Amino acid sequence: MKKIGVIFGGLSVEHEVSVITGMQVIENIDKTKYEVIPIYVSKDGKWLTGSSLMDFRNYKDGNFKDAKEIILSANHGDNNIYSHPKTVGLFGKKILGEIDIAFPAFHGMNGEDGTVQGIFELMDIPYVGCGVLGSSVGMDKILMKDVYKANELPVVDYTWFYRSKWLKDKDLIIKDIETKLSYPLFVKPANLGSSIGISKAKNREDLVDAIEVAIRYDRKIIIEQAVENLREINCAVLGFDDEVITSLCEEPIGWEEILSFEDKYVKTNEKGGKSSGERRIIPAGIEDNIRQEIEQLAKKAFITIDGRGVSRIDFLLDANNNVYINEINTLPGSIAFYLWEGKGYSFKKLIDELISIAIKVHEEKKENMYSYEANLFNRTQYGSKVKKV
Repeated sequence: MKKIGVIFGGLSVEHEVSVITGMQVIENIDKTKYEVIPIYVSKDGKWLTGSSLMDFRNYKDGNFKDAKEIILSANHGDNNIYSHPKTVGLFGKKILGEIDIAFPAFHGMNGEDGTVQGIFELMDIPYVGCGVLGSSVGMDKILMKDVYKANELPVVDYTWFYRSKWLKDKDLIIKDIETKLSYPLFVKPANLGSSIGISKAKNREDLVDAIEVAIRYDRKIIIEQAVENLREINCAVLGFDDEVITSLCEEPIGWEEILSFEDKYVKTNEKGGKSSGERRIIPAGIEDNIRQEIEQLAKKAFITIDGRGVSRIDFLLDANNNVYINEINTLPGSIAFYLWEGKGYSFKKLIDELISIAIKVHEEKKENMYSYEANLFNRTQYGSKVKKV
């Protein structure tokens, strides 16, 4: 039986959303096939494991009676879970268990952005979801749009700047924005999701206020041209390399300008992600030609950043049916299970497929060569001066 380490929480403003996704994966994974090992990263960055982490009620009061602080090794081939050195006495148990496959359920920085994926790459264990590059590009809205624009994928006009530049010369930044774009605008931290820190600016006063909010969350700020009279249409993609399929499309409704964090998570039911009927329409009420265009763009957006596993791509549709890619979510909330149910994928089946893809990706990685015999040591003189070879 494969041991699956479901890892969630993290140092992110989307911490609570990650916990919900982690709990959903733990609840719905096929326990006849997999042994689940919960690994929770607390808000102060401690990695914990223990059976009490399997009960969602414990997160409300932080009462994890049996939880032990742990570390993972970055050594190649070491999949052990170790007790943190400061918690182990002279005769304490140092190895608490092991994981065969990692299932990260992080959202936002320090988890969805390639940092944790790098640990799994060094450990050389299969892991669910996008790799280091896809995760990092997908997280940074500026790099993401640069990559999509270079690949002729439709995105709205945008500009960006560093927080440090704003603090030095606000007037110059405002002048640059107003030269390149026109109101209304969206102001966003480059590396956050769940609508946190995002504001709409209809004039210069709004713009200044919105930037002051956004710089509290990130050092990079992106300003986007707002799409008026828009509809949001979302579509998920599942697969690896160019063997990918698309989910049903959804249309979030009941909002006027932007979905807030509360709209997305607080006002949904306990399952999280599958909202009540008045919050989203699945499948979205769009014409077949629009749906087909969105599906093809979703596949290309996924493949372009070397997507793996499941991602949700969010689109903007204007009054003239022009389609724009808003962003890709490389680890969508609730792993976007609600978009796959109508395609015959239960939550359990979707988890199975994601684990299967993780194993395929890891097997393909073994096809790469990681050494090259160049005999450089014998061809290089070592001493006070190094001779060029």
